[in-house]
Amino acid sequence: MNALSKTTHRVFRGRFGAIAWFAVLYVAVAFVTRCVLLAKSAVDVSWDLSLVGSFVLGLVYDLCAAAWFSLPLILGLTLLPARTFGTRVGRAIMHAALFVVLVILVVSGVAEWFFWDEFSTRFNFIAVDYLVYTTEVLGNIRESYPLPAIIMGVVIAAASIHALLWRAGVPQRWMATARADWRSRLRGGAACVAVVVAFGLTLSLDRLPRFQNNYNRSLAQDGPFSLFAAFWDNELDYEEFYASRPIDEAYALMRSELQEDDSRLLEEPTNGTLRYVENAGKPQTPNIIQITVESLSANFVGALNPSSPLTPNLDALAQKSLLFDNFFATGTRTVRGMEALTMSIPPTPGRSIVKRPDNANLFTLGSVLKSRGYDTAFLYGGYGYFDNMNAFFAGNGYRVVDRSSVASDDVTFATAWGACDEDLFRWTLREADRAAEGPDPFHFFVMTTSNHRPYAYPAGRIDLPPKTSGREGAVKYTDYAIGEFIREASTRPWFLNTVFVIVADHCASSAGKRELPLNKYHIPLLIYAPGGQIAPGRDSTLMSQMDYAPTLLGLLDWSYASRFFGHDVRRLDPDHSHALVATYQLLGHLEEDELTILQPKQSHTTYRIDMQSYEALQEVEDAESLDETIAYYQVASDMYRRAAYTALSTEEQLRLSSVGRQLSRSTEGATR
Repeated sequence: MNALSKTTHRVFRGRFGAIAWFAVLYVAVAFVTRCVLLAKSAVDVSWDLSLVGSFVLGLVYDLCAAAWFSLPLILGLTLLPARTFGTRVGRAIMHAALFVVLVILVVSGVAEWFFWDEFSTRFNFIAVDYLVYTTEVLGNIRESYPLPAIIMGVVIAAASIHALLWRAGVPQRWMATARADWRSRLRGGAACVAVVVAFGLTLSLDRLPRFQNNYNRSLAQDGPFSLFAAFWDNELDYEEFYASRPIDEAYALMRSELQEDDSRLLEEPTNGTLRYVENAGKPQTPNIIQITVESLSANFVGALNPSSPLTPNLDALAQKSLLFDNFFATGTRTVRGMEALTMSIPPTPGRSIVKRPDNANLFTLGSVLKSRGYDTAFLYGGYGYFDNMNAFFAGNGYRVVDRSSVASDDVTFATAWGACDEDLFRWTLREADRAAEGPDPFHFFVMTTSNHRPYAYPAGRIDLPPKTSGREGAVKYTDYAIGEFIREASTRPWFLNTVFVIVADHCASSAGKRELPLNKYHIPLLIYAPGGQIAPGRDSTLMSQMDYAPTLLGLLDWSYASRFFGHDVRRLDPDHSHALVATYQLLGHLEEDELTILQPKQSHTTYRIDMQSYEALQEVEDAESLDETIAYYQVASDMYRRAAYTALSTEEQLRLSSVGRQLSRSTEGATR
């Protein structure tokens, strides 16, 4: 027996030889998983040397993950007495433990396949969020996939691997050498823990190099390792992780940016974004029903993509609406869309503000409307505790109407995510009828759920069958439900005094070859005013969800004190229009044809963008673009941290608006 064989023999025998066998099993399952994901994304990956790098680096991360996950096993092997392996019961327990480990490994691989099928990436912060809301997620899995067959397949796969190991004699040989006295166990356990910690602490996802193709980079990751890394980094301190400037300089640049729409700064005792936005027309106060559609990518909408036949109702509505065709989501999650659409704030790194503590009494579209007497409400087809939505909206002055607040017979069809869109719109009509009886106008934030896996909806509504038609059927059903809602609303006395907004929360998919694939952020925004409050047309100004609230208020000719980071895009020079897009770690700023991306560890990249295809052409250096990007994200994070993004009461709005008008008159007088 040569030296290598002797070393290998020693590693795999003895009490702690089980750790080596666990590492082999883990790496084997991870390798098979990586190969399956590669086959699934064969048309997206780059078939070059970087793919070899994906597998080499993947092996390193798999070993690191195996090391961390072996810690409970090390603890058990250290504490188990020597006699455990000499009894029939002890050996049975070891076999049962091995089978459980195999089931967990196989389940992990299967879960990664389904997650990749949905999001085209390894486990990330979305998976972390899903672990919190097991009722909805498990219900979605049960409704979307043949769960009994999957469970049976997992059990058969684990049992088959167990049988192969048994036939090879691996468990028997190990248990024959697994007895050890307590001193040997303590020494061996301490040594294993030291090796695991020393190896494990050397690696993090931040050390994974950048790839030209983000699919190749995702393949290099280890799924469970990425899951725990996302959990650990779920909230990132901007100052610690991202490029920054002296805070006063960042605020000075931010205030200069905010005045590009001709608004006037209002003095604050500390750094802030408070300013006065003035419109010359007579302010209008129609009802506002904002329908935020789940996962409605721009390419689904025929008015934006003529080859799509999925949205005949929205396409017809677009002809009578003001359609913004260069509109981008700020993020990839529903809560990110809510954050931007209500607060007009850049996406702060880590978790959305919707899910963070201390997120009440913030400056929102709702708070501005309430200062003028509006009744505001949040309507959701599901249970609004999901993603902390109810707490966020209730804490910011919205009445909440969700599935838990309606009678059981008021739900005619539902999935794990919520009642079908027809049910939600029926509730909306009822709430609007009630609100219209009062003296005040109303604003509803309506959040749909039907365009979500399992893509189930009532049969007989459209010409595509539920579930089997996938996303296309869900999009077409949502379009049908919106069309029926508008037709029914048109019979109501409040219809002509209502502005209807149709907007997406985010795209259906966020994966792409680049770190921030812009085409996966392009969404529709259309504003329909049947009473003529807002003229129909088409606007191609570059903008993101952050610009929605100030643009809507501008279209209604409101003058008001604002903390919004977004602009009324109609008041901007097109050369100064921009869009902010982000993931939970990557923070992007698109202006003209340049996309600047801030990354953790104070790194950054700027790309020249083809604005027709949204593809990155080349890396460039642009100090001005970098400074603007930093200012937006650094100031937004600082204001949230200092609790400075607070709502203004009706009295404060009146006082500050008076100050703003005086400032405008004095400025105009000085100009003359």
